[in-house]
Parts: sequence; structure tokens; C-alpha cells
Amino acid sequence: MRLALDEAEEAVRGGDVPVGAVVLSADGSRVLGAGHNEREATGDPTAHAEVLAIRRAAAELGEWRLTGCTLVVTLEPCTMCAGALVQSRVDRVVYGARDDKAGAAGSLWDVVRDRRLNHRPEVIEGVLAEECAHLLTEFFRAR
Repeated sequence: MRLALDEAEEAVRGGDVPVGAVVLSADGSRVLGAGHNEREATGDPTAHAEVLAIRRAAAELGEWRLTGCTLVVTLEPCTMCAGALVQSRVDRVVYGARDDKAGAAGSLWDVVRDRRLNHRPEVIEGVLAEECAHLLTEFFRAR
């Protein structure tokens, strides 16, 4: 989560909402992809931290299936990112702060564990939650 928090800090420097994500290899020994929100920098509404980290991990592996991998993200994924997690076959999602307004991994919705889908990653929530939430609160307070 500390690596994801470092990525979130990068988002702030780019003027974006501080969300950071990393995709870890199946054994957890290396980072396959990392990302932070880049919507403001790129003008791309899909440039969420999770989507960018997933894209980079898939490029690193040369394969779209991220079976065995873990995505660590500072904020609970939204519906778009939750869908990307299901489609990429990530085995585990670890997140920090809950997102009661747009979260799709257990708070507002639970897309990633919907029994109707063919893949349902494990979800671990609340890792360094206060630190992750503080970064977001400070960002929006400054605005």
C-alpha cells in the first residue's frame, strides 16, 4: 500500500485526485504495473489509477489475464475499475479508503463479488485506510 500511496502523491503533483495503484506479481515479489489518476493530465476519463496499473501489468506480462496477481489501490474501485478487475482476472483486490459515494467493491455496489460473473476476486479492505482517506480529504479541502 505504501507504493500505491507514493503513486497517489504523483497524482496530486499532476493536479488530479490522489489515487494510486500497483499490480503485484502472483508471488508478490515484484510490481508488474503502477499508476495514478491521470485524467486531468491526459483528458482521458478512463485514466484511473487502477486501469493504468492493469494496462501496464498486462503489457509487462504480454498477456491480458492477470491470474494470480493482486491489485493494491488507495481508494475503493469505482464501477469502471471494478469491471476492469473482473475482466483482467486479477485474483485479489486490496484497497485503503472506502468510497461510499462511488465504490464498487463492497460499499455502494459490489461488482467484483457479484455471483453472476464468471470471476470474483478476493477483496481485502481497509489497509492503511486512515492514511489513504487523509490524502483524499486534504486534496479536496485545498480545492
